[in-house]
Formats: sequence, structure tokens, C-alpha cells
Amino acid sequence: MARFQPNINHKILGLFLCLLISFSSTAQNTTKIEGKITGKIIDSLSGKPMEYVSISLVSLQANKVVNGTSSDSKGFFKITNIPEGSYKLLFDFMGFHKSEIKPIIVNKENLNLVLKDLKLVPKQTMLDVVAVTGARTLIEDKIDKTIYNADKDITSQTGVAADVLKKVPQVSVDVDGNVELQGNANIRFLINGKPSILFGSNIVDVLQSIPASQIQSIEVITSPGAKYDAEGTGGIINIILKKNSAAGFNGNLSISGGTRLENGALNMNIRKGNFGVNVFFSGNAQLPSQTINNMNRLSQDSITSTQLLQNGTSEFERNGYQSGISFDWDISPRDNFTGNFNYDYFGNNNSGNANRQTLCLDASGNQLSDFNDVILTSNKFHEHSFDGGLTYKRKFKKEDHELEIQLNSSNGNIFSYYNQTQKNLLSNEVYNSSYGNNPGIENETNIEANYTLPITENAIFETGAKAEFNHINSVSNVYLLFPTTGNYDYSTAQSSSVDYKRTVYAGYLSATFNLFKFLDVKAGLRDEYTQANANFSNVGLVTIKPYNTIVPSLVFSHKFKNKQTLKISYSHRIERPDYRDLNPFFNASDPRNITTGNPNLRPEIGDKIELGYNQTFKNGITLNSTLFYRGNMDDIQAYTNYYSTYVIGDSTFTNVAISSRENIGREDNFGASLYTSIPINSKINIRGNISFFDRYIYTGLPSGGNIHGFIYRANLNASYQISNTLVIELLGNFNSPKINAQGTMPSFTTYNFAFRKQIFNKKASIAFTATNFLEKYVNQKTELTGANFKMSNVRQLPYQSFGFNFTYKFGKMAFKKEKEMEDVNISNPPEFVK
Repeated sequence: MARFQPNINHKILGLFLCLLISFSSTAQNTTKIEGKITGKIIDSLSGKPMEYVSISLVSLQANKVVNGTSSDSKGFFKITNIPEGSYKLLFDFMGFHKSEIKPIIVNKENLNLVLKDLKLVPKQTMLDVVAVTGARTLIEDKIDKTIYNADKDITSQTGVAADVLKKVPQVSVDVDGNVELQGNANIRFLINGKPSILFGSNIVDVLQSIPASQIQSIEVITSPGAKYDAEGTGGIINIILKKNSAAGFNGNLSISGGTRLENGALNMNIRKGNFGVNVFFSGNAQLPSQTINNMNRLSQDSITSTQLLQNGTSEFERNGYQSGISFDWDISPRDNFTGNFNYDYFGNNNSGNANRQTLCLDASGNQLSDFNDVILTSNKFHEHSFDGGLTYKRKFKKEDHELEIQLNSSNGNIFSYYNQTQKNLLSNEVYNSSYGNNPGIENETNIEANYTLPITENAIFETGAKAEFNHINSVSNVYLLFPTTGNYDYSTAQSSSVDYKRTVYAGYLSATFNLFKFLDVKAGLRDEYTQANANFSNVGLVTIKPYNTIVPSLVFSHKFKNKQTLKISYSHRIERPDYRDLNPFFNASDPRNITTGNPNLRPEIGDKIELGYNQTFKNGITLNSTLFYRGNMDDIQAYTNYYSTYVIGDSTFTNVAISSRENIGREDNFGASLYTSIPINSKINIRGNISFFDRYIYTGLPSGGNIHGFIYRANLNASYQISNTLVIELLGNFNSPKINAQGTMPSFTTYNFAFRKQIFNKKASIAFTATNFLEKYVNQKTELTGANFKMSNVRQLPYQSFGFNFTYKFGKMAFKKEKEMEDVNISNPPEFVK
């Protein structure tokens, strides 16, 4: 960790110059010519448009590729500036038969050619039932997001959502399940595109309670557009749960058992005509495991120094489940109505004991006292939540012209509890004991409307409005032991309550268009107005000054031939404090290390610039790369202060560290990410991802200063398709130490081995996974430094695990084939729309 004084303005200016040079050099290579070909590509089975289909224009005279492009999210493609001549078009997409159209004549009479819709046929078909398979790769890169198709990931099948996120480019997950996106933990999590209060109370527990077998895909949006909420300076992660829209009855069952994790999931879908229903249930349990803890803290004041040595063990377990029912009703060919209701639960228990030695020395180093004691602790947490939503969508005659209205509500009941008892090690006499419980509620209701209007073939206008209503109520009840009576009495001085209400009104405008026939542009502006007030039992009603946040976003993108894309984006984001940040409850389960929330937190503001380049090569190699800058003001981070004495109500704590969330000042990150997938041959595929960034922190706090550190992460995955039904995978993951406002968080290494065997004509599969199978523990060393203390903490966390998974698909799993497919490998002249 080094001190510094960075010149941020020069770095930002340098980055912008690099971006401008990139576009300038590209623009100079274009050549002005004449004709234009447009068309649309659809899946022959589902009838849905196909994105990122590769289109090559080949000269019949020279027999070489002279131009090319790829289809957009609506399946449309356009090739411009074509000189006069005879050509053929080649269409290529992984998992589908190649298609060819020839001859195409471009001359003075045929300058603007519009092809009829082209249907591509999947390679894997059956006579009665056609399965749409092979169309999706493990990772799909879209213009505004990255999609990780979790159902294709076998090494995470016996795990949970956090295990899947470890594989996603630009995402990191530590051994405790904390998630960061491009090094930022302030992420807006969604489930099926909708917010939930689950993510506002304890994100780690939620991600550890969703079985991986329940996840269809994960969408990562690092620079969200104006349509998205401005919440989350790190970006958005959207978890899509499994759902099947095929006609008839179908479903899947997944059961996993292991030495550390156990989970199961059941999905059932039924659809007849224009109405469909989905029902699911999933559960997860992390079996009890013991962690070894060692802490050494040295603190000082003007007279004495104190050393606290604490060694012990703790036992942790976790469990949770999710359930839900949803429907999809096509009221008419233009009107759709959907709804969902979910009930979820998750919780954890942690109990432990530790021996402590407290040494007190004077300024000359002479020992003043040596006290030895033992502490017994217990912590419990659980939450019940109800989520419901209704969505109405109206499609108009013109394609992409639609209106959407949504109502979503999420309500949670939260409960946490602690208990601590301290005994003199020599006499075994209890000299201090207390317990506290913290019931609370968190409710969130969202009403929003979105309208999309296509202006021209290459221009789309979007607008919308939203109102978000949040209510948090928390009560802290603390009971203290009176050693003389042996009774626990309610402490009016330490107990407290808070009632917090927040309303956010938002509106946005967004436009997508083509500029100079060279750049695809998406520009947007969102405005969010926030009102809030809080009522604290110890200070009364506090009115928080309303504030307005203007959120611009901008994306420039250009697609080159040979499946290359260059993109530059800018976004402005906000991070409002959530329940866990604001809750003022003092958790004194360890009286030497107390944690609490901070009701006075201000929102964090962030700006991000990204430069992305993606290419898919002819041999199947894919390359995704990103350069980014992110700057945050009033950065919200965990912060620890040491006190020789600290008064909470009617109790005085000595030699205590108080940890809470603080606005630490400013943070700047300059980073890069590189992902590649390399098919060695038809059976072996290697995928790798590396990301790194320079972090600069100016705390703005009396005990802080300027901090600089370099952070990196790398993982490598290799898969071998032994046969049509058997595949094995290896995964290695390494995260370097990372800095925060006060010190260094630990590095860690994880690795996995897995295989999956499909059985019963591929209707079922069995899988085996092994995680960190060579060693039982992952060692975690954390170092923190404050104005008057230094602390080193070492944890030996049990991480080794072995697990089995069984998955079974039942019912009708694909779309029925209505008639024989036409041979799309045609050689006849194309048809044109008059």
C-alpha cells in the first residue's frame, strides 16, 4: 500500500484521447461506394429474430469476401456502400445450418435490395419434436450486456448462485460470497428483471441460497442505459431463473448432495393455447462447518498501549428456499398480461468461542496488566419475503412499437439476534453477558410505464416514468445481565428504533439511431428525484433534504466486417444506502469488535467510461476486451474506529473497535478485462478471463489519507467432450489481495473439477464436482490500520467440498414441428419485397 497524489484529470483526458484516436483511425479506412442490401433473419422453429448471425458478402467474380456485418437484436442486418457487381450472401451461426443466397446483382436499377425474411434451421432436429439446441454459447456478448448461460455450466450444478457468478467475466466473488463487478460491490441485483428487497438486507445470504440448477442465465450490465434505474454504481446483475414456454406440460427436477452444500429445485410449466403457468420451488442448505479465527490488535493512546490476542473457533450454517408461481396470458395477438407471486426465506446461524488475552503496557513498555478471559457468542439471522408483480404489454401495428405498464411489490420481515457471555478464565465466573434482538420490515413498491416508438428503420425513441416507494422499520431490543441477581433486564438506554421512508420519482428519454451510416448510437437521460425522512427513537424525526439526480448515458458502437465490434459508453450512477447500511442496531456479540449501521449515510455518486472490443474469428475463437475508468464520490465502505472507552446507552465498552459504513471520500479505478474462448478442436475448449485495475482512494477522514493499490483476478476453464454424453471440466480461479480505505483484504485461490454424464436419451444427467479437493481450508489474512490501532486477523475457512447432482427433464421439452423444413442452402436468386 503506497501513498500518492494522482493527477486524475490527466488520466481521464488521456483515456478520452485514446478513444478518439481509435474511432478516427477506423473512420479513415472506410471507402465510399453505392448499393445497399437489407433483410431479417429468424429462427425457423420459434420464429424469433436471431441476433449476431454472421453475414458475408462474396464477390462472384473475385470469389472473395468484400463486405460483411451481423444481425442486430431484432434480427435485422444491413450492408451498405456496395459497388456494382454480382455477389452471394453467406449466413453463419453456431448450431445452425449455413445458408447461401446467390446471385445478387447490384447495378443502377437495383441499388436498394430488400430481402424477404430468411429462416435458419438448427442442426439438431427430430421428426416429431424439434429441440432448439446449440444456438446459445456459454457466454453471449450483446451491445449493452454480457449473458452467461448458466444451464451450460456443469462445474456449478451442485453449487449456488455465487458459484455461477465466479465464472462471469468482470465479476469476482470472494470465499464469503461477497460480489464485485469491475471491483465495485455496489451492484443493483435483479431477479427476472425485477427488483427485490431480498438484495437490500443481505445479498450474500440470497446468493448462497439460490441453487445453481435453478438459474437459466445471468445478465451483466456494466453501463446501463436510461431505461434502467440509476441505482448501483457498479452496474446491474440480472439473475434469470429457469422457465419453459413450450406448449403442453413439462418441467425439470434437480437434486444435489455434498459434503458442504445440499440443494434441490423443481420447475413445472404448463401451457395451452395463449395461457401458460410456471411453478417452482428450490431450497439450499450449507452444512455446519467450523472456522478457525486468530486476531492480534495493537492500540495506543497518549498514555498506554494495549494488545488484544483472540483465538477461537466458530461454527456456521445456512439454509433457505424460494417458491413462486407465475402466468403468461396472450389476451390477443397484440396484448399480453403476465404476473408472478414469490415467497422466499433464508437465514444463517453462527456460534463460537474464543480465548482472549489483554496486555496493557505503559509508555516505556512496562506491563501494567495481563487479563485472560473466554467469550461465548451466538448470532442468528433470517428473513421472510413476499414478492408480487403484474405487467401489461401492448404491441401496436408497427414492429417494436409498444407500451408496457408494471406494478411490483416486495415485502420482507427481517430478524437478527445476538448473545454473548464473558467469563474470567481462572475463576470461570461470568462477569458480563447480554443479548439483543432486532426485528424489522422492509417494503418496496414500484409503479412504472415504458413506451417505445420506432421513428424510422434505424431510429427508435423510448420514454417512461417510475415511482418507487420504500419503507424500513427497525427495532433494537437489548437485555443486560446483572451478575448480582442473575437476571437479564431490558436496557432502555441501549435499545432503539428507526422508521425510515424514501420515495423516488423518475422519468427518462432515450433514443437509438445510426449516425453517418457508421455509428450506432444510444443516448439517454434519466432524472430521479428523491425524498426521505427518518424517525429515530433517540433523536426524533429527521427530515432529509430532497435531492435531484440527473443521469445521462451514452453508447457509440460500430460493427466491422469479420464479426468485430467496437463500443464506447458513458454512464452516471447513484448508490443509495440500503437496510444493512442504515440499520443503527449495535451488534455486541463480540464486545471487543462491535458492528453497527449508519443512518447518516449520504448517497454515493459514480461515473464510468468504457471502451469495449469484441471479435469472433473463423476458427471459433472469441475475444472480448474492455478498458474502463470509474470514479465514485462519497464512496460507501466499511470503516473501523478504535476506542479505549465507548459508551452505548448505559454501558461502557473498553478496548473496542466499532465497524460501520461510512462515506469515505473519493475512489478512482482504471482497469481492463480480457475474456477469450479457444476451441482447440471439436472436443476441447479453453476459456480464460483476466481483469486488473489501479485503485486510488482519498478517504477524506481524519484517520485516512491517499491510498493506491493494484488489483487483479484471473481464471481458466478447460472442458473436454469425451463423448456425446460425457464431458469433464477443470476450473482455476485466483484473486489478488485488494485494498480498501484502511488496509488489505486477503487473496484467495479456488479450483474445481467436474464431470457430467447424460442418461435416459439425454432426458437426465448425473454430475460430480470437487472444490479445492487438495486442501481443507482457505487461509484468509486481513490487515486494517486506523489512527491509533493496527489489526491482523487470520481465518482458516473450510472450503473443500465434494458433491453429486441429478437432473431430470420431463414432459414436452421443445416446439412441435408443423411441417417439413425447406432447404435453406438455396442457390436461386433472392426474392425481394416490392
